[in-house]
Amino acid sequence: MNDLVLTAPVLEEARQQIENALIKAGVHTVLLIDDAGNVVANCGQDARRFDTTALAALAAANFGATSEIARLIGEDDFSLLFHKGKKDSIHFARVGPRLILVTIFGDEVALGLVRLRVSQLTKAIEKIFGLDS
Repeated sequence: MNDLVLTAPVLEEARQQIENALIKAGVHTVLLIDDAGNVVANCGQDARRFDTTALAALAAANFGATSEIARLIGEDDFSLLFHKGKKDSIHFARVGPRLILVTIFGDEVALGLVRLRVSQLTKAIEKIFGLDS
């Protein structure tokens, strides 16, 4: 598997796409992480209230464990995960083979809107990082 090449213009384009698609729609925080749990991009004002490094590591582990559960039941993978809390919810989506988009949002943002925007955004991010080929 090829390494991801992260340049300033690529990261800025990814952040801009995330801001336009999700943050402007009312999502609190979006992390773009790799499958090892490293933060690639961090967007939103709410990210300052928690440890994004720990969140990224746990999110990658959660996604990895769920992928293994998928394989055990005969699925290739689950492309997204969703957890609902009392105040906030978290949505995880695979972006290409190596990235995960972690979206944290409150009740004021509809899950359907998040799913639609994330679906569109993952295609844009795959193109930015050259993962669409």
